[in-house]
Order: sequence, then structure tokens, then C-alpha cells
Amino acid sequence: MNQTFGLANMWAQGDAVTRTVAIILLVMSIVTWVIILTKVLALYKVKKMAKEVECFWHAPSFDVALSQMSTDQNPYGELANSAQEAMQHHNQQSGTRSELNQTINASDWLTRCLKISIDKSVGGLQQGLTFLASTGATAPFIGLFGTVWGIYHALVGIGTSGTATIDQVAGPIGEALIMTALGLAVAIPAVLGYNAISRINKVLIAELNRFGNDLYAYFITGATVGGSGNTRISTQD
Repeated sequence: MNQTFGLANMWAQGDAVTRTVAIILLVMSIVTWVIILTKVLALYKVKKMAKEVECFWHAPSFDVALSQMSTDQNPYGELANSAQEAMQHHNQQSGTRSELNQTINASDWLTRCLKISIDKSVGGLQQGLTFLASTGATAPFIGLFGTVWGIYHALVGIGTSGTATIDQVAGPIGEALIMTALGLAVAIPAVLGYNAISRINKVLIAELNRFGNDLYAYFITGATVGGSGNTRISTQD
């Protein structure tokens, strides 16, 4: 007797548990690829923005440098803007004790504001990574659960029919094993995507911290760092 095998037959012959597991894996796969593609595009844009940093320090003034940076979700621009606003606020309130932050000196205040801005950017860079890590860790087990349940469901059906020929056993069990393959197909891209994105994030975070240190040196000491030996933003008045 000819039998139809494959995903369509597994869906048609499966019960509610099998179909639920398949739907969960499908949703996890779709969300995983959406996150990966979205993050790759976002990281590509951020890496392009990183090239603006070198030009930033060659501008004639800080305001000009800041205006030359792209404004669309640019973590470097946000960091520079936060540093400038922090120093302007501190200078405006200098000599008064009307606010709690005035008990903090300029160095500590700027350090705090830079850290807040960097932490905000890091949070944006790491969005979605928790889902990728969770998917990579749980998808194989979800698929394995679907396989175990499918084998159980198949054996019950075979036991009910009273016969156990090789073609009756191989078909249902083979279809149940498809769930394990689906789980791996979902988990592998999630793990690879997580590792790749995490690696790129580490590089970008290091560059953000380096830029933050440059901003700190500029506003606190009036010096600029980077070591290129070329003319850089003039010292503040």
C-alpha cells in the first residue's frame, strides 16, 4: 500500500500537541530571522556611522562636528550630544546648590552622563539577543518533545491496528523525527546569529567607550586624543 510522507502528511495525521509544537517552532523561526536581518541592517548602519568619528575630531568646532554627524539613531552623535548637554547644564548651574547634581563636580557629572548614554546605546544594540539565545537553547528540546510525542502517537496507532509491518512503523516514526530536524533548523541559525551579533556588538561597544573617553578628555582637560597627529577640534574657550 502506498503512503504519503512528509510535512503535509505529518500535519494531517498529527494531533493537537504535534501541531502546536510545529506552530511554536515556525513562530520561533520567523522571529529569529526577523531579528537577525533587522540587527544585521542596524549594525551595518552603525558601523558606517563609526567612520564619522574620525571626521568629527577634524572639525573646526564642536558644534560643527556635532552638526555633521547623522542624527538617525546614531549612538556616537547621541553620546557627543549628551556630553555637550551635560557640561552646559553643569556650567549653567555652577556656583549654586539648588539641585542635587550640583554636589557632583564636573568630572563626575560628565562621567555619569556619558555612562548613561553608553548604557542606553548598549541596550539598543543588545535588543533581541535574549530571544536568540533562548531559541538556540530551547528549540532542539521542543523539537525533541515533538518527536517523542509523535513516536508515542504513532505507536498507539500501530497498536490499535493490530499489525506492525516495517512500512507501517517506518512512516509514522520517520515523520515524528522530522520534528527533531525542525528544532535543529530553528536553533542553528539562532545560535550562529547570536554569536555573530554579539561579536560585532563587543567591537562597537569598545568603540563607543573609546569615543566617550575622547569626549571626556576634550571637555575636562581641553585635550583631544586619538594620536593621529593631525589638527583637531580647537580647545574650548
